Amino acid sequence: MKKRILATVLATAMAVTTLFSSAVFADTKKITIAVPDPESSYIYAAAQEFANRAAEYSNGSLEFTISGNGSLYGGDTAAGIKQLGAGSLQMLILASSVYANFVPGFNVISVPYMFDDQAQLLEYLNSDIATELFNRVNDMSISVVGKWTRSFREVTNSKKPITTPDDLKGIVLRVPNNSLYVEFFSKCGAVTTPMNFSEVYNALQLNTLDGQENPVDVPYSNKFYEVQKYISFTNHMADAWVVGINSKLFESLDDEQKAAIEKAGEEVQQWNVDMMAEQDQVALQTLLDNGMESNELTDEAKQAFIEISKSCYDKFKELIQDDELFDATAAFTGRQ
Repeated sequence: MKKRILATVLATAMAVTTLFSSAVFADTKKITIAVPDPESSYIYAAAQEFANRAAEYSNGSLEFTISGNGSLYGGDTAAGIKQLGAGSLQMLILASSVYANFVPGFNVISVPYMFDDQAQLLEYLNSDIATELFNRVNDMSISVVGKWTRSFREVTNSKKPITTPDDLKGIVLRVPNNSLYVEFFSKCGAVTTPMNFSEVYNALQLNTLDGQENPVDVPYSNKFYEVQKYISFTNHMADAWVVGINSKLFESLDDEQKAAIEKAGEEVQQWNVDMMAEQDQVALQTLLDNGMESNELTDEAKQAFIEISKSCYDKFKELIQDDELFDATAAFTGRQ
């Protein structure tokens, strides 16, 4: 009799355990995060850190997969943003400068020399000004669950170190097809050449271009040290990552899951800053080890660049289409 009772108890316990496990599995929400760059990139690493933390904080009820190289949206960032709003993408991490095609106010982050350094950029991203700006994507059915910084952009070239704006005169410089870049570098005297990034290495190799500008990890990962001699830490432009989730998906989650995602997004902001600082040094050392030379700007030279940027403010305001936002940002960073 006792054996039968024990067997019944054990069977019941196993059934309950099986039902509980099935319920947990059924309740686990699987979310895919699309990023524009490969597994070796900074943003892929940050997305993975975010995924690990959000999964942990949700007590396993959230499960994430990272998809790199923009493969889920065919590398077309504009299409990716539209798909995120429509719900065919669940989560997407893209640069604020890309979102500027939909929300022109995002251009304010990339105004040349608007920010002194990463610390000031981070402070700005956590300000009420930036919160209002980032929330403008809500009208596109996108909810922002993270605002992360990117490394500032630097100039590389094959001719000479860039120590003052005058050194850019006559330099044939590849820039993205964006009026912020064209206007600023043209004012510095460079011959600006908008070009798809995929064509840049060959153009540098053939001397069609003298140089290009990007965060330090770009010449590192693309082996520009083979075709460039100098990297100058001009720190001329900032950018940020918009960590977006489809709003309907986000609202469908329970409170614990929402809190887990928001907590992870907030925490990875500083983790990403620290990771980039460390990896930028690795990238720079690789460039130096492969024969490139680096230089920093003096305070006087930096101020000269700032003044050139200020001379373009009327043009920049046209691009941003929001004088109040521009003025508030400039006041925040001391660039009035």
